[in-house]
Amino acid sequence: MRTTAVLLDELAADRADDPVPARLKSWAAVAGPELRRAGILRGAAQLGTVLWSGGLSWGAQRGLSAPSGDPRPWTVLLLPALLVTAGVALRSGLLAAGDTAAARGARTVRETLRRRLVGTALPCHGPARTGLDDARLVQAVDGEVDELTDWLTGYVPARTTMLLGSGIILVAIVCRSWFTALLVLAATPLLPANLKVIGLGTRTAVAAQLAAIRSHQSRLLDHLRGLPTLVGLGAHEEAAASVAEDDREVARRTEKVLRIAFLSTAWVELLITGTLAVVATYCGLVLLAYLRLPVVPDHMSLSAALFVLVLVPAYFAPARDLAAGYHARARASAAVELLAAILDAADAYAPPPAHPVRPARRTPAPPGVFLKAVTIRHAGREEPSLDRVSVRVAPGRCLAVTGPSGAGKSTLLAVAAGLSAPDEGRALHLLDARAVPADPSRVSWVGQPAHLLPGTLRENLLLARPTASDHDLLDAVASLGFGDLLTSLPRGLDTPLGERGTGLSSGQSQQLALVRALLRDAPLLCLDEPTAHLDPQAEQRVLSALRTLTRDRTVLLATHSAALLPLAQDIITLDHGRAR
Repeated sequence: MRTTAVLLDELAADRADDPVPARLKSWAAVAGPELRRAGILRGAAQLGTVLWSGGLSWGAQRGLSAPSGDPRPWTVLLLPALLVTAGVALRSGLLAAGDTAAARGARTVRETLRRRLVGTALPCHGPARTGLDDARLVQAVDGEVDELTDWLTGYVPARTTMLLGSGIILVAIVCRSWFTALLVLAATPLLPANLKVIGLGTRTAVAAQLAAIRSHQSRLLDHLRGLPTLVGLGAHEEAAASVAEDDREVARRTEKVLRIAFLSTAWVELLITGTLAVVATYCGLVLLAYLRLPVVPDHMSLSAALFVLVLVPAYFAPARDLAAGYHARARASAAVELLAAILDAADAYAPPPAHPVRPARRTPAPPGVFLKAVTIRHAGREEPSLDRVSVRVAPGRCLAVTGPSGAGKSTLLAVAAGLSAPDEGRALHLLDARAVPADPSRVSWVGQPAHLLPGTLRENLLLARPTASDHDLLDAVASLGFGDLLTSLPRGLDTPLGERGTGLSSGQSQQLALVRALLRDAPLLCLDEPTAHLDPQAEQRVLSALRTLTRDRTVLLATHSAALLPLAQDIITLDHGRAR
């Protein structure tokens, strides 16, 4: 009774306006033609099954009925063998083509979703639209998008495959034994109910598993980042125990998902095996002439019996694939619930204008910046980070933003650059006296610490201008007075850098960040504490480079250092999110 009630609830949920199936359908529509082609090709592959089954049964009949003294017995089996070969080749070719089409369609959907996720989370053309941490975003882009693969390659084409492929097999069975076809059809209605049972609990179990993986990865990343601090505090053993417990929790939830998958698949196999047993019993009784029932056919050749016995499992094969795909659909549905938090954040914003991510050259006149009554509130903080702040920066001028730590300086720069959306107010760029929304494509950002990626020094510089030649890179380094940066490194531009610039000092990392800003050649420059944590000598080198870098640009400078204030024509001070 409990299972029946749960099944009815599940069916009612499908009839309701559940957003998850609609979202899955919209995602699959991106590669709809390819996925339909995959289903048709896989269904048509059953023609090959009919051919080789016919050749096998024909060959068995001819072999048993051939004269015992035939000098060339192989000639009896030549045509059936050719028919079997042709059927196997046709089936293999169509299945391979279907798998290729399904893989191509799944790749299209995954790439589309990953572009949307990255575009939503990263401020390529406008404010970042999600507050997810790094581990959660990576898990969404990598792991959770991949959860859709089996659903796309299995379940979506399997519906078409089942209709077409099982229909072809059923027609072939009817041609040899209409009663066997009735037996097969009598078992068919049980499949949808069994497929629905497969999904019961799976979606919840998979959602819990993916959430546990997210939590585990986030905590592991936090512990790795803070490992020196944990060791210094003597808390590394407690941290290791916490990670181990998270690992065991993920293992428990994964085991539960696998147990549901195996049990549900076994239920479908039991149904198919039972149907095959009934058909085999019928065929055996007829061949032995033991069956004498009204209406029921009591005669069947050995060829026909072998033919239908081979085709009955083939009739249910698409249903078996659909059953496996139904479990994959439950996994995909669970992934949808986790991905929706990121993708729905993008829907709250109008599509961004089409601007190049990296402008080839600066506009002749740098833009102005206008913040109008901007308010920013961060989760977990009672007071706003910015409280109705209004700022106007004329084109080509430098504004220095000072104030104590936590006053909102970095937040103000992020809003002005178009990297964060204000909760209230507007952030505008002034282009030729025309106000347009703040757009990161017009901005070069230099912060502290500099963000460097694993790779060579050349690869890190080319992030700012991928088309730059080595001559352009060397010229940019020299123009900022950092010529000794390359000579001090063992391999110059080919010097390998580790995670977060490992291999460079903090001063060298900051110099590299300034060179990238020069190469990007954007008209608006945002400097967020560019000399923080630098020794006096390194600070003077950076200050000298900034005099060159800020020339002919609009500049917003957040700093605690009095040495940088002479760069600015205007200065404002923030205190508890308010300008004064």
